[in-house]
Amino acid sequence: MRLTQEQIDRYHEDGFLLLDSALGAQEIESLRESFVRDCQVPGPQRVAEEGRDEVRAVYASHHRQAEYAALVRDPRLLEPVHQLLGDDVYIYQFKINAKPPFGGEKWSWHQDFAAWRIADNLPAPRQVNVAVFLDDVDEFNGPVIFLPGSHRDGLVNEGRNATAKSAQHLDPDDIALNEQQLAALVGRRGMESPKGRAGSVVLFSPEIVHGSAPNMSPFPRRLLIMTYNDTSNLPSWPGEPRPEYVVCRDTEPLRTLDTTFLDALEGVPA
Repeated sequence: MRLTQEQIDRYHEDGFLLLDSALGAQEIESLRESFVRDCQVPGPQRVAEEGRDEVRAVYASHHRQAEYAALVRDPRLLEPVHQLLGDDVYIYQFKINAKPPFGGEKWSWHQDFAAWRIADNLPAPRQVNVAVFLDDVDEFNGPVIFLPGSHRDGLVNEGRNATAKSAQHLDPDDIALNEQQLAALVGRRGMESPKGRAGSVVLFSPEIVHGSAPNMSPFPRRLLIMTYNDTSNLPSWPGEPRPEYVVCRDTEPLRTLDTTFLDALEGVPA
């Protein structure tokens, strides 16, 4: 799957691009099963909802689950990234944000690159986020909301809030826009929320302002986000680096599979 010039132009103009039903039902079911397995693996990579045992996020699943390890090289995802960034990219961060039914928490308005520059000293916003809908996403279950074109304004906040929760993990609350900043941006940019069936994919810029409301519906909303980074744009830490499950250390350029990720896994033992 290669992007058309019109799609490339739309991505650069808006800061995000929806690819409807890019993955099939069987593929999504395998990814859901892998997510359930990975949630049973103990460790700091599993982040729970505040005050609840339900999963809010899981990091670096591609280190533990074969389906995800193959997915990052699937041509339907990696080829568009190559078109937008170049051929030499690697996975900088891999996470699954899960909003369980009846109360999955919000994600504050923020820009991803602000966190990565502060925490990892990334030189430039040479990343593309590839978000895969593991569930149907509608207006009821807490979809991501983007401010189209806001990536072209640069970073709104240069530092983290004084009430930051952790030195290792930057929560969106730590770099959240305030009400005045958000109101001004929405007045100029508006708001859009890509929705679609499970298997749809959203490509989005590391600088676009985005956030999401709580999930008050009876339906889950699990969103897989793979962040690809240019191999010439590596992080560096003056002190203790963030854990490998948060910031991947393997920076070898990814090479595209010859087939889809499920076909590539045929015959591989579980």
